[in-house]
Amino acid sequence: MSFGRLERTKGDPPMSEINVTPLVDVMLVLVVIFILTAPLLASAIRLDLPSAEGTQAAGAPNFLTLVLDREGRAHLDDQPVSNAQLAERLATAARASRDTEIQLRADRAVPYGRVVEVMGLAHQAGLQRIGFVADPAK
Repeated sequence: MSFGRLERTKGDPPMSEINVTPLVDVMLVLVVIFILTAPLLASAIRLDLPSAEGTQAAGAPNFLTLVLDREGRAHLDDQPVSNAQLAERLATAARASRDTEIQLRADRAVPYGRVVEVMGLAHQAGLQRIGFVADPAK
C-alpha cells in the first residue's frame, strides 16, 4: 500500500459522432411551429390603401328567407303571408334588386307541389336565385 497516490481510471474516450435524436426532435418542433404560424403571417399584410370618391364596398348579398311549415303555410322573413302577399313582396324585392336570393326552408312533410308553387311565384316576380336550405346529414 502506498500513501499519497490514488490510481486513476481511464475515462471514456471522446465521442466523435453527433447524437442526431435531439436535433431531429428540435427540428420537428420548429416545423410544427412554422406550419401553425405560416397562415397567420400570410394573411396579415398591412396596407395603407388610398382613398377615392366613388368607390363603395360591396355589401352582403340581399336575401329573403322563405319558410314553408308542415302545413304548407308560407312565412317570409318570419312573418306569415298569403300567396297574394308573397307574390307582391317578392315582386317588390325583385324591383329593388334582381340579385336578391331566396333561401327556401321547407319542412320535410310539405308536398312537392307546394314547393314548386312557391318557386313559380318567385320566378314570376323576376327572382331567379333560389337556395334550398337543409340540415347536414348525420
